[in-house]
Amino acid sequence: MATSSERSCTPSSKFHTSMTVKQAVRKLRLYLKNSPMALNLRQKQTECIIRMLNLNQPVNSTGTANEEVYKILIYDKFCQNILSPLIHVKDLRKHGVTLYFLIDKDRKPVHDLPAVYFVQPNQSNIQRIVADASRSLYDSFHLNFSASIPRPLLEDLASGTLNSDSIHKISKVHDQYLEFVSLQDNLFSLSQKSTYVQLNDRSAGDKEIEDIIERIVSGLFCVLATLAVVPIIRCPRGGPAELVASALDQKLRDHLLSKNNLFSESGSFASSFQRPILCMFDRNFELSAAIQHDFRYRPLVHDILGLKLNRLSVPGEKGGMKSYELDRSDPFWMANGSLEFPEVAVEIETQLNTYKKNVDEVNRRTGGTAGAEFDGTDLIGNTKHLMNAVNSLPELTERKQVIDKHTNIATVLLVEIKERSLDSYVKKENDMMVRGGIDRNELLAVLKGKGTKMDKLRFAIMYIISSETINPAEAEAVEAAIVESEVDTSAFQYVKKIKSLNVSLASANSASRNNIVDWAEKLYGQSISAVTAGVKNLLSSDRQLALTRTVEALMEGKPNPEIDSYLVFDPRAPKSSSGTSSSHLKGPFKEAIVFMIGGGNYREYGSLQDLVRHEQPVKHIIYGTTEILTGMEFVEQLSLLGQKMGLGNSILLFPGQVHKEGSIMQNGDTMPCYQVNADPKRWLKLEHFIFNHAQLNQEEREKFKLIVLP
Repeated sequence: MATSSERSCTPSSKFHTSMTVKQAVRKLRLYLKNSPMALNLRQKQTECIIRMLNLNQPVNSTGTANEEVYKILIYDKFCQNILSPLIHVKDLRKHGVTLYFLIDKDRKPVHDLPAVYFVQPNQSNIQRIVADASRSLYDSFHLNFSASIPRPLLEDLASGTLNSDSIHKISKVHDQYLEFVSLQDNLFSLSQKSTYVQLNDRSAGDKEIEDIIERIVSGLFCVLATLAVVPIIRCPRGGPAELVASALDQKLRDHLLSKNNLFSESGSFASSFQRPILCMFDRNFELSAAIQHDFRYRPLVHDILGLKLNRLSVPGEKGGMKSYELDRSDPFWMANGSLEFPEVAVEIETQLNTYKKNVDEVNRRTGGTAGAEFDGTDLIGNTKHLMNAVNSLPELTERKQVIDKHTNIATVLLVEIKERSLDSYVKKENDMMVRGGIDRNELLAVLKGKGTKMDKLRFAIMYIISSETINPAEAEAVEAAIVESEVDTSAFQYVKKIKSLNVSLASANSASRNNIVDWAEKLYGQSISAVTAGVKNLLSSDRQLALTRTVEALMEGKPNPEIDSYLVFDPRAPKSSSGTSSSHLKGPFKEAIVFMIGGGNYREYGSLQDLVRHEQPVKHIIYGTTEILTGMEFVEQLSLLGQKMGLGNSILLFPGQVHKEGSIMQNGDTMPCYQVNADPKRWLKLEHFIFNHAQLNQEEREKFKLIVLP
């Protein structure tokens, strides 16, 4: 059984030439200066997958193997999500895949075909592979792991197949380093759920934090291996960003010691002269960007319609649901995703009118003229027009399908915007961020007006974030307003607690400041400077995010007081220079990878791409995150953290805390509770305090519902 971790999909770019070294270096410098490196992550990951589907054999210029081999594809749920935005059924057919199944589904034997496995390296998948091999389900097994398979699991695979006398069925084992999801050429997600909660949970132990950091580092290593680049890493001091940056730096250093490492074929010259910068941040750097409502098309579609893996479903014209794909194959989506919604509506109408004119023109040019005498030249001319019309029909049909798609999407969005008054939320939140506050009457009017419970909760949190100082009476009025709307205040109180810590820290003297920092570290699992690092950047005077401004400064590479304290990790430099200041760093950088730990969003992605469009000379930025979250999904994580701290108007009952006629501890006080029959392995959340279930009437019992959280 052979094991291969070779990046077989990375093209060799060794420097073969008869010119002198100095001439070669000079020529390469000039070339790289005028031709920026194309960091197209989606394309490179697709190339790797295509090679994998062709049994890791070279493919020709058409993207197919020289010899077609029919095969079966087996994947797990995670790797299905990797494939989904990149490979469609027609692509599978093109590369000889006749059948495809999830690994945990029961499958019938197909003895005469090889099977390509694409799965995560974990115990359950190894056990299933061994079981499949022992049953001889397929002719041969080509195993591809999304990340490097640990030695113990590899030994389990070897011993399991050896004991079942099926080791001869294993043809190859490949570490593909593809454990991330490419959504656009310059957008990726590690698809690691709830990292914000895990990294900010005060009850998390050191081992749990280390495991989370290790998973993030492993995912980022896969991204860099696929791009075949070793970046220079920059990050703020303290918090998860520094932990990940330091661990990634060490992992790259260790790997580069290997002679045949994954980056050896990327070209030593290119990696020296044209290396990208990897800018690392954690979500606490700029909380507002994850919560604020946005009126641009791409963030709006994601936030309201739940865009997942470039797909969404909306109600159809004739009932039922209509599914759409929104990716690089959709020219309207790519061209207009960053526009404000009203501009998108105008663009849809413009394109529809253009389409109608084109159709009328085709009809006019192919139709006969009434009353005209027959002329042979007319016949020839009309024949040419007819041929042109026939040739233009597929393009016109495709344009109409795209227009219809976005007309339907925009119609659904418009209904939501009107029903929830989302334009008002966007305007008020922008005003709050610019002015550093909002009039109390105006604030309460929004909270008592249109909008979902989550809209109001997000607006209330934005009030806390944007306020330079928090008026206690005003904050109480805001909290009362959202409670009146039956909104759980856990997230609101959690953010308020963070903000009050920041104010206390700013006003504390040097003697008491350390006590606050120590308490914050115990409370949040990281230093207060990391928790509130982005607060000073939240009051932007323009629409550019603090993240975008910081990335712009980091790419410039010039002395700047806002980033001079940022750490530098260069895996190719001596170890002694790691984690130092930027005094020796020279810019500018033409390429950057921006990574957000704890959840990113399309708002930040769009802001960074706006920066690229307006910059000269041309720059290139890839945006990645542990997971892409809507505003609602992120606030739900804030709520869970608040509930774990005993904040809000909810009670979390942990296993063993539920009694028939007993009590639980809440904020140090004993609170009555009532009998709950549920799975003891789950947490139970009470929507409201319930003092005595027997005293509630039927209407009240229905109001005080239980929600079972997994």
